[in-house]
Parts: sequence; structure tokens; C-alpha cells
Amino acid sequence: MSRIGKAPIELPKGVEVSVSKGNLITVKGPKGTLQQQIDPDMTLKEEDGVLTLERPTEQQRHRALHGLYRSLINNMVEGVSSGYVKELELVGVGYRASNTGQLLELSLGYSHPIMFALPNEVKVETKTEKGKNPIVRLESIDKQLIGQVAAKIRSFRKPEPYKGKGVRFVGEVIRRKAGKTAAK
Repeated sequence: MSRIGKAPIELPKGVEVSVSKGNLITVKGPKGTLQQQIDPDMTLKEEDGVLTLERPTEQQRHRALHGLYRSLINNMVEGVSSGYVKELELVGVGYRASNTGQLLELSLGYSHPIMFALPNEVKVETKTEKGKNPIVRLESIDKQLIGQVAAKIRSFRKPEPYKGKGVRFVGEVIRRKAGKTAAK
């Protein structure tokens, strides 16, 4: 059984949590504000800068939701206090990335450039150094949103197993396959 739901959530300085009608949780911090609707059965208690989430019964459904909502609230607290960063690396000859505001332009070996409009909550920065692969750096307070945007960008050209070309996360290890060998 998971013990995630029972773990307390430490609130950093400058982070406030409020619960409004209908169990809508609002987390405010130095980087911004996030909201999450949680199940009406769950109760949230705050004492001395520590949040605890409690479930009413030991039913399978309540145990599952307990861990889920505890993780979501913890991600919100971490997001508004320090934020999240994802970096993607473009591996391949001629692969380029540039951005104009919230519009990301990718050249990934297709006949056309890919134009991708990012949500306002996600900040994008592209870095191209001579002799190194271009890097796309995403920054946001919402963990779910930044993960979804990064996965979408990666899906434009997933890394292939033979040469390793494609869009990958920085530090991601791609399992390589041996190519064809000449028969004699």
C-alpha cells in the first residue's frame, strides 16, 4: 500500500494555501498562483506551516485519491515556490530551434519548419552554441502543463534507435540498436 498520502507537505516561506467552497484549493507563492479541485471527501489541515491531507475511510477509492491529491498539492506548492524546468536537446544535422515570444520554430529535417505556439504559462528559451546541439528550455510553475508541452515537442521527431537523431530530454539515454551488417 502506498504511504504517499500520509506524508506531510512542508510549506516554504511565502507560500499560502487556502481552501474555498467546493474543495477548490488555491496555492499562492512568489512565482504565481495555482488552483486544483479535489474530492469533497478529502480534508486538508494546516498547522505550523505543514499541510496534511486526510481521508474519511479505508475504501480502495479513498486510498487511491489520498495519494493522488497529496502529490498534486505537493507539486503545486513546489511549483509556486521554485518552479519547474525541462530541457530538450535537438540531435541531428541541420536541426535548429528559435523562438519569437511564445512561438517556437523548429527545423527537424522535414520539408517545412514546425511552428508551435506555447501556452502563456510556459516560458521558452532557445540556446544554440557552435559545435553543440540546440537546446529548448521550458520553464513553468505547473508541472502537468510543462510535462505535456515537453512531450508534445518531443513527439514532433522522437529519437530513433539507430543513429539517436531526434528531440530528446537532456540527460535521456536512448537504447541504441546495431544496424545492418554486410553478408559475405
